Amino acid sequence: MPTNLLIALKNIIQNPVVDLTSKSVSSNRINSIGEGLEVYIKDAFCGTFNFDDEEHKQEIFADNFSYSGNQNNPPDIIIRNGDAIEVKKLESPNSAIALNSSYPKDKLYTDSPMITEACRNCEDWKEKDLLYSIGVASNKILRSLWFVYGDCYAANKEVYEKALEEIQNIKESPLQVDFRCEKIDLLDITKYSSKEGWAMQNPNQVFNYLENIDKFDINCLMSLDKYSSFPIENIAEIESNKKIKIQNVKIKNPNNTAKLLSAKLIQANFIS
Repeated sequence: MPTNLLIALKNIIQNPVVDLTSKSVSSNRINSIGEGLEVYIKDAFCGTFNFDDEEHKQEIFADNFSYSGNQNNPPDIIIRNGDAIEVKKLESPNSAIALNSSYPKDKLYTDSPMITEACRNCEDWKEKDLLYSIGVASNKILRSLWFVYGDCYAANKEVYEKALEEIQNIKESPLQVDFRCEKIDLLDITKYSSKEGWAMQNPNQVFNYLENIDKFDINCLMSLDKYSSFPIENIAEIESNKKIKIQNVKIKNPNNTAKLLSAKLIQANFIS
């Protein structure tokens, strides 16, 4: 059975690895902390934290993932017949998330011009739930993790596509050299700069109204419908784990501030 986020959460808590350059989460070919975090996320989903056999690990990755991308095109990973994953590494728990040329996404769509042909053809798919996996790391040590699904975080793609059209018009103006665009979405979490590209607020700031998010090493947020879609056995494992706190919460709707979304907040500490 392909992996999923609940399996990854269980694996992280059972294997509290924090060194993003150690061989327990990567090979000696890792040359950046961002790359180390991506391997860490793969290890979490595949339960391969303690694998020394690199060839065997890659075989398990291939069994669980249908796509592994590059830094210039989303997503970073696609779970076979499952979610798409964007991995973002930060040095500060409240710093903005750089998206470069890619605007925020509620979901991943096969007709997106931002994805590669390899991604488009990795499976027979039209739309995938998108999971942002955001790690805060300093001195090569993982400090905290956020997992948040795009439909809890970003507005519908039409919002950003409209903004993109306006940005393209500004770019084509001979009078405009350097510019910034703000208040792009209803929650006002996204900015665009002609010098730095797209960026969105850290979930620590976006969801700062939720209870005690600064007290946990892991915060995981998803819609109630998404939580209910996971296999019953995985839900049972998570809910019976005494190290994990699960609660129903109401979050701001990225597409309609007059409504709230029903969501699940899963929290845990894994760093000793």
